Amino acid sequence: MPASRACLLDGEALAARLRREIATAAADLRVRGVTPKLVIVIVGDRADSAAYVARKSADCAETGIAADIVRLPAQTTQARLLDVVAELNRDPAVHGFMVQLPLPAPLDETAVLDAIDPAKDVDGCHPVNLGRLLAGTPDIVPCTPAGVLALLRHHEIAIAGRAVAIIGRGMLVGRPLSMLLSLKGIDATVTLLHSRSRDLAATVHRADIVVSAAGTIGLVDKTMVKPGAAVIGVGISSDADGRTVSDIDDAVAQVAGFVTPRHGSVGALTRAMLLKNLVAIAARAA
Repeated sequence: MPASRACLLDGEALAARLRREIATAAADLRVRGVTPKLVIVIVGDRADSAAYVARKSADCAETGIAADIVRLPAQTTQARLLDVVAELNRDPAVHGFMVQLPLPAPLDETAVLDAIDPAKDVDGCHPVNLGRLLAGTPDIVPCTPAGVLALLRHHEIAIAGRAVAIIGRGMLVGRPLSMLLSLKGIDATVTLLHSRSRDLAATVHRADIVVSAAGTIGLVDKTMVKPGAAVIGVGISSDADGRTVSDIDDAVAQVAGFVTPRHGSVGALTRAMLLKNLVAIAARAA
């Protein structure tokens, strides 16, 4: 197999730098009498959700952000969960909070997320915050799209006027990322692809930047990638050995100019952007 030549898009290293900046900002706020506080609501006992919450809690401890975890049983009713959301909306000591997804059936995720105060929506996924992004006046930006943009900028990858192919049209990544990268001042030319798209491989091959958020192992292979392109794997899946891997096949590194690693990278940036959003919200109370 030919040696890899792509530059590694190391989101873990960038996230570590961002956490240091966030820690400094949090310390400055504490001097001004404001201790940034995040609350995470988790319903049920999914192992993956528990792992995500543990990482977020550890990031808070590292950066000097107060963090509380509200644990609710899987049998929690919709009414009870909405009561918890309403309590957090009213609590002036809580600057931001999130409800860890997915929620157990039959809970209505849309109704729960819609009930969050947009001003405390650290995930940036409330319809009000998504609407501001769509209108070109973003306030609290969704975390994973913000992380992808930060990764591209950190590596000085040209975006303006470049063709971007985004695979996946979900509300957490694909749709808001397409809006973010096409904003005036960022100026990418974005194509949003999905399971019903025709000629997906050909469209991806024309792109200067490829972002896959499909959650399909090896979806993007080296035959689909334009030489020198920047390729970012956001979607994750578990392989036969139980390891979490991205949508990007290892051999893509033989063709791409920039590529994220097989394991990790964007997840750490997503968590960093969550805390960045929280500190920005807390600063409004200072």
